[in-house]
Amino acid sequence: MIPDFECSMSGLAILVRVFLRILHAIIIIYHHLESYIQRRLSYLSAGGLAGTFAVYRHDLKQLEFDALSSLGPLLRLLDAEQAHNIGLWAARHGFFPKETREDPPSLSVSVWGRTFSNPVGLAAGFDKNGEVVPELLDMGFGFVEVGSVTPLAQPGNSKPRCFRLKEFDAVINRYGFNSVGVDEAKKNLSQARSRMLENGRGVLGVNLGKNKTSEDAVADYKVGVRELGPLADYLVINISSPNTPGLRALQNRKELETLVSGVLQERDQLASRVPLLVKIAPDLVREDLEDITKVSMKLRVDGLIVSNTTIDRPGPIASHPHGQEAGGLSGKPLFAMSTAVLREMYSLTSGSIPLIGVGGVSNGREAYEKIRAGASLVELYTSLSYQGPSVVPRVKKELDECLHADGFTSVQDAIGADHPDLKKKLNAPKKGLLW
Repeated sequence: MIPDFECSMSGLAILVRVFLRILHAIIIIYHHLESYIQRRLSYLSAGGLAGTFAVYRHDLKQLEFDALSSLGPLLRLLDAEQAHNIGLWAARHGFFPKETREDPPSLSVSVWGRTFSNPVGLAAGFDKNGEVVPELLDMGFGFVEVGSVTPLAQPGNSKPRCFRLKEFDAVINRYGFNSVGVDEAKKNLSQARSRMLENGRGVLGVNLGKNKTSEDAVADYKVGVRELGPLADYLVINISSPNTPGLRALQNRKELETLVSGVLQERDQLASRVPLLVKIAPDLVREDLEDITKVSMKLRVDGLIVSNTTIDRPGPIASHPHGQEAGGLSGKPLFAMSTAVLREMYSLTSGSIPLIGVGGVSNGREAYEKIRAGASLVELYTSLSYQGPSVVPRVKKELDECLHADGFTSVQDAIGADHPDLKKKLNAPKKGLLW
């Protein structure tokens, strides 16, 4: 929680909190009376409020998700960062819905020897400090990625630093790795790990960043690996945020090879082998993508996250009142660009490196397109800020429908489906000494 948030709460923000408490009380009452409500709804006819509730007669859990999501317009009256902090507060105080419906077997996917109940994760940026991991997993995400976490605490860039482009379901941010630092994040993640073990649910990724004033990027990322690696199911080197000076230069071949080599050496000192991923930008030319592929395959990087936000301002974005704000653009305008880079990276790596597809995912069809393009897993974030918690079950439901419509029995079968020649090669029997 940002220190000045509590003491500078506006009247509207207080109203939102009160409304959340009232909504939470209603949900608690509903849970106590659930069986009675279901019996009564069976007698209701369509029309008016009765018709509205009758829609949820066989799925009252969805009512819980949709009720909280209905607060979206109210939250968007607030500054984007303040609304974000209220979201964290709501999660911390138990206001987020808890998913109790099982994921369909078709959504299960195995990556790095870990089983994900579904491939839909929350991208880094929402829970920067690992404060509410169990609550986010309880919403139904297959995995949650926290961060970026920097070695030392730092405030990030000056405010305002986050801007909504509502007409485009987009956001421009220049947070600049605001972080409580590894020591505080380690405490948060230790508690999260204990609760995850109790619940037996979810996969945790930890996204690592460097301090703004640090002159030794390798040393910074090593600190993150050493301190947070034992608590993570996978680690991410974030070298593609546009909001830290000089960071994206680390994607150049020479710098990238030096960085990844050093970080892998630190990773290999951990008691167990934690997969190490690199998160790249969408604003890269073919030569850059080829260099990243060569380094990743040479050093045996475990995965790539494609992609971070863009510094581009496509189409009408440039003429929007916030269109020229410095920072990274996320949301719907990023979908086509990030998916094209994802498809290119799957082709360049011949499908040999697991990819996480990020950028503009707001429904199940778009998640499915990422998977067909080559993603083993997908992440979303901006769509959560616009659609609320209901986006999570909706994306999963629509993804399941897309899989069955195209004759796939599982996500695993659909990965890279847009590359039939590569898929055929990957699925071909491996020849060995006995063949």
